[in-house]
Amino acid sequence: MEWQQIIGFYHVANLGSFTKAAEATFRTQSALSQQIKSLEEELDCQLFERIGKRKLRLTSAGERFFRFSQAILEKYDYLTEELNELKGLQKGRLRVAAPFTTLYHLFPQTLKDYIKRFPHVELTILDRSQQSVIELVKKGDIDFGFTLESEVPKDLALLRWKKVETVLMTPVGHPLADAKRVTLRQIAKYPLILPPESIRYTFRRRLEERFQKLGIDYHIVMESSNVELSSVYVEMGLGISFATVVKDLPVLKQRKLQFVSMSQLFKPDQIAGVMRKDKTLASYKSAFINILFGRSVLSHT
Repeated sequence: MEWQQIIGFYHVANLGSFTKAAEATFRTQSALSQQIKSLEEELDCQLFERIGKRKLRLTSAGERFFRFSQAILEKYDYLTEELNELKGLQKGRLRVAAPFTTLYHLFPQTLKDYIKRFPHVELTILDRSQQSVIELVKKGDIDFGFTLESEVPKDLALLRWKKVETVLMTPVGHPLADAKRVTLRQIAKYPLILPPESIRYTFRRRLEERFQKLGIDYHIVMESSNVELSSVYVEMGLGISFATVVKDLPVLKQRKLQFVSMSQLFKPDQIAGVMRKDKTLASYKSAFINILFGRSVLSHT
């Protein structure tokens, strides 16, 4: 078994495509296919099932070999990081994912400070939905993800970061803007701007389930994937929308909006840093979280 075979297999399994894996590993598709064929012959078992012309599915043996290859590659990465530290180098890769709003409002200064302190670390920052963040953490494709604590499954480790609350965004002077207590029936009387209809956007699913349970009719005038875009159209009076915001953070101050607390309908939540429980961290990775949190919350393990 050769090292390049393990790498090739991992990418094919992870990406679900020989074409994509060939691009990721800078090899021809035929060369990669031959490597996998040789690996299957050596192990005397089939690792992939071909479904149709393009789809692939791991066999039971393939799933076990995928876990093996994933563990081997992670240990190799950590060994490289340890050897760099022995040489006095803070060098390696740091991969982070979070939703757009978190990256836009909460990350810039931390990233400036981190890059200044660790100029040789290769950063990858991904703008992803909350569900995509969770999936990337589980697969080991990123070191840290940032999402709402309520979205984090129990098999992942989390670090509570910032408290957030759900608010209703309305134009200035809207009939609901000064209401002491807003109900779902009142909200449903106005056109709504909500996230796209997708399993990635859990807030919309929960909201629609509540409407349906109460037998409330509602009208969605626009779908928007981030709060900044929604705010533009709320301000112009197209509809009203929701946002999950960090308390006391001066968000969207440049727009003529009013924010109505929805704490009576939606429990307060927290943005959390998320990682796999089996993740081993180099010191430069722990440092990113410590800088972001403004205190020492992770140590080098």
